[in-house]
Amino acid sequence: MINANLYAILAANFPGDKQACAIETDSGEYYTWEDLERGSAMLANLLHDSALPPGSRIAVQVEKSVEALILYLAVLRAGLVYVPLNTAYRASELEHFFGDAQPAIVVCAPGDFVWLSRLAFASGVQQVFTLGSQRDGSLLARAARRSDRFTTVAMGNDDLAAILYTSGTTGRSKGAMLSHGNLSSNAHVLRTFWGWQADDVLLHALPLFHVHGLLVACNGALINGSKMIFHSHFAARRVLADLPRATVFMGVPTFYTRLLAEEGFDARACTKMRLFVSGSAPLLLQTFEDFARVSGHVILERYGMSETLMLVSNPYLGVRIGGTVGVALPGVAVRVSDGSGQPCAPGEIGAIEVKGPNVFSGYWRMPDKTREEFTSDGYFITGDLGKWVVPQPGEPPYLTIVGRSKDLIITGGYNVYPKEVEGFIDRLPQVVESAVIGVPHPDFGEAVTAVVVVRADSAKDEQTIVATLKSQIANFKVPKRVYFVDQLPRNAMGKVQKNLLRERFASA
Repeated sequence: MINANLYAILAANFPGDKQACAIETDSGEYYTWEDLERGSAMLANLLHDSALPPGSRIAVQVEKSVEALILYLAVLRAGLVYVPLNTAYRASELEHFFGDAQPAIVVCAPGDFVWLSRLAFASGVQQVFTLGSQRDGSLLARAARRSDRFTTVAMGNDDLAAILYTSGTTGRSKGAMLSHGNLSSNAHVLRTFWGWQADDVLLHALPLFHVHGLLVACNGALINGSKMIFHSHFAARRVLADLPRATVFMGVPTFYTRLLAEEGFDARACTKMRLFVSGSAPLLLQTFEDFARVSGHVILERYGMSETLMLVSNPYLGVRIGGTVGVALPGVAVRVSDGSGQPCAPGEIGAIEVKGPNVFSGYWRMPDKTREEFTSDGYFITGDLGKWVVPQPGEPPYLTIVGRSKDLIITGGYNVYPKEVEGFIDRLPQVVESAVIGVPHPDFGEAVTAVVVVRADSAKDEQTIVATLKSQIANFKVPKRVYFVDQLPRNAMGKVQKNLLRERFASA
């Protein structure tokens, strides 16, 4: 039987010269392909020696580093399940993740060990290791004594490889289960569809806890045997300095607006670049047009989700249309439905639904929720609304996303569900009720905004509410502004009319 373990598939495409550079960091560190193989083997041996049951989860909340990527590869090699967690998550959020995923091992930053380990052990976690961004921590110290040879565990296409937590309308995150087959199929398709070339170099400035940075960008470079230039975080000046040494760059729309604002960014800085990819949030048409004018490159926008990886993409070879996310990827069935399974005609708005080898099997330990999210004929209901646009007669249709049926806010590439934030605001003693909306923002795409009704005897104190939320939830979920009203607008059924709030505060 062919080993469907994603690591085995990636490693089969590493270059023959194992001493060649696989990853170079922005601090001057240099990692060969042999370093990736040996390092992941040592970590895989450490995990194997823990005698974990098959399918055990390894939860990871660490800063970006090459060692963090090697840990991801090691978890795959060991046949375990990787659970990446946003580094911005706070204790109340982690408590839910630990209780739901029930990881056997948690890896955290050294500075978080004291408080996080207490939380983890209280949730039944067996071991907590630390991994710092400067190659420090107990994980590497323990792995250093292990062998640098490891036989990658054989896995099937349907075996679980990762659980990615994505927020839900109930206010609690759901774990999307992705298999080795889901991940490998998407990597193979994108390698061909985006025209990855033998001499490509990926400039990587995305985080590693996100689909975009880890499962699209890193997997894409690894399966093509391409070098990566790792930046610990996005800084426009540093990215601009490294563009002449790269050919591929992937980012959220915020990256592109900031590059456009950076002095010295022009076509000369992009002469070696082959491809700029944007995703994780809607790209404004103005940004699309300005980038083409200034750089001479047309951004390739695509669309995906934690549950599905990439679904559609503007073509590498062919016309890229601003305001659209492109055509269905090969092997992926995407339809715009009227809600009853009947496809909408081009130009008609409907629910975006998808089926294919990239689509997850369901939500972790939520069989009822999983059934609700799939149609009777096996399509996953994305929750987004869209329409097909036919650019020219006889050409394939391009998908345009027109809205989100669940009021999802995408800010700087991160998903924020209003109900979760509202839950924290409504628990504040001075608050009667709240409504959280997204309003247009030139940098983040959308800005999280709270509209709050406070008690008659309480002060309308925006700073106190924001400061309290910052201690409870990730910063990207904290409202950029808090507005106070006497009452929230409601329809005849008592439902808050968020559309009216969005209209009222759109220019805020």
